[in-house]
Amino acid sequence: MTVARIPMNLPDLLAQPVGSLPALMSAVAQLRPEHSALILNGVTLNYREFDQLVSRAAASLQRDGVQPGDVIAACAGTSLEYVALYFGVLRAGGVMTPLPPSATAQNLTGMLANSEARWLFLDQPVAKAWDLEGFMPAAKTSEAPVALKKVWFDLTTGPDSWAQWLGTQANPAPVANDPERAFNLIYSSGTTGVPKGIVQPCSMRWSQTQRAAANGIGFASVLLLSTPLYSNTTLVPLLPGLALGATAVLMSKFDTRQYLALATRHRATHTVMVPVQYQRLLDDPTFAAHDLSSLRIKGSTSAPFSAALKAEVLQRWPGELNDVYGMTEGGVRCELKAHLHPNKLHTIGQPSAGHEIRMIDDNGIELERGQTGEIVGSASAMMKGYHGLPEKTREIEWFDSTGKRFIRTGDIGRFDEDGFVILSDRKKDMVISGGFNIYPSDLEAELEQHPEVAEAAVVGVPSRAWGETPVGYVVLRPTATITKEALLAWVNARLGKTQRLADLLLIDDLPRNEIGKTLKRQLREQYVQGQQ
Repeated sequence: MTVARIPMNLPDLLAQPVGSLPALMSAVAQLRPEHSALILNGVTLNYREFDQLVSRAAASLQRDGVQPGDVIAACAGTSLEYVALYFGVLRAGGVMTPLPPSATAQNLTGMLANSEARWLFLDQPVAKAWDLEGFMPAAKTSEAPVALKKVWFDLTTGPDSWAQWLGTQANPAPVANDPERAFNLIYSSGTTGVPKGIVQPCSMRWSQTQRAAANGIGFASVLLLSTPLYSNTTLVPLLPGLALGATAVLMSKFDTRQYLALATRHRATHTVMVPVQYQRLLDDPTFAAHDLSSLRIKGSTSAPFSAALKAEVLQRWPGELNDVYGMTEGGVRCELKAHLHPNKLHTIGQPSAGHEIRMIDDNGIELERGQTGEIVGSASAMMKGYHGLPEKTREIEWFDSTGKRFIRTGDIGRFDEDGFVILSDRKKDMVISGGFNIYPSDLEAELEQHPEVAEAAVVGVPSRAWGETPVGYVVLRPTATITKEALLAWVNARLGKTQRLADLLLIDDLPRNEIGKTLKRQLREQYVQGQQ
C-alpha cells in the first residue's frame, strides 16, 4: 500500500489488518505533541493535550464501570469535549453512539432504548429542548429498567458536569483490539419513527483510515468540517484525519462568511460538504474575494449533487472535486472525480477501489451490464447489521450465487458504456434536505394525527437553500374548518427541525393510479410548475 505524508515510523501501524485509531493517534501525539489537532471557535488543542484528554475520558468511563462492548450515547452540538469523548469511548473499548439533537423527544428515547446505552452525554440546549429525565431504558444485562447516567458537556460545576465527571487519571487500562467489535452505532436518520441503528465494526473504520492515508491525509492536511458530529458525513473524514495527524477545523454551525474566513485563515487543504453548502458558498457575494487556493481537495456526499452545480463549482473554485455516493451501512461507494471527468457530471462516478457494484431487478435477479435496476454493493467495509433488528438487516442484504454478501441501496441506476453509474431515481420516497434524510411517511403520519385531516401525502421539491425540501398535500374531512396556515403551524411544531414542511396545500383528492397508489411524482411536478 502506498502511504503518503505519514511519518516514517507510522506505516507499520497502518499496515496492520485492523488496528486501533486511538493507538494511532497516540503515536502521532508522541511524534508531534505540539501539532494542532482540533480547532473550534478560536480554541486549539494540540495532539499532546488531545491525547491526554482522551485518556482521561477513557479512564473515567472505566472508573464508572464501562466494559468493552458497552454502549455510550451522546446527543449534543459540536464541541472539543465531544470529539475527546468519542476517542475516549474507543480507547475504553466502548461503542460510541452519536444521536441527532434535531430529533424529536420520541425519536431520541426510541434510539436510546434500541441502543441499550447506559451512559448519555448531552448539552444544555438538548436538555432544555427535551425532557429526558423520566426516560429509563432497559439495560441489556437485566430485564429491570436501569436509569441512564447523564453527563452534561457544558456545565462547569455540579456532580453531573463534564468538568466534575472527568477524572485526573490519564492511564486507562489497555483494551485488546477486536476487529469485529462494534466501533460505533450510527442512527443515519432521526426521522423514521424509531430509526435503525447501523453497527459499524472496528474493521470498517480502520479500512476508511487506510484509504485516507493512501489518499495523502497526514500532518500537512488541514480539514475544514462544518457538518454535525453525529453525521457520518463528518465522521468519515474526521476520525481517520485525527488518527493520521491532520488538523481538524470544526464549525459549530455552518455559515458562509465564517467558513470562508476559516478556510483562508487556516489554509485549509481538505473539506467535505453537502451540495447545498456549495450552493450557498457560491451564492455568497464575497466568495470571489477569498483566496481558497489551499483547498485543493473538495468532497461532497450525503445528497444528490446536480450536474449544473458541479459545473459551477469547477468553473469558480479550481481544484479537485470529488462527489461520493455511498451509504452509512457501507458496501456501496462510487466516486466521481469531477475535475477529471467534466463530461460525466450527470453520473455518480465509478465504483471506488475495493467496492463491487451490481444491479438487480425487483425479484433479486442480477442484471446484465447496462440494464437499469436496484444498486447493490459489497466491500470489506460493511456494517454488521441493524442493532436489535435482524429482520431489517435481512431486508437490506442480497447474496449472489456464490453467497457473497451485498448491501441493497433502494436506489435505481445503471452503468453507462464507460463504467460510470447513472442514478435514475430513488426507489423509496426519501427526501434529502440539507444533507439530512427525511422520510415522507413519517410526516404524513404526523399530519394524519390531526382530527380534521383525512389523508396526507408529502413529497420533496427542489430548493435552492436546501437542495430539497418537503411539501405536504392534505385532504381535509368534510366538516373541517382549519386553514392551511394553522395546519402547517400545528404540524411543524410537532416535527423535528430538519423535518419541517416548507409548504402545505389543501386539495380535494390525492391523485392515484389504477391500483390505488398515490402518484407522488405527479404531485411533485404539479408543485414545481405552480412555482414557475
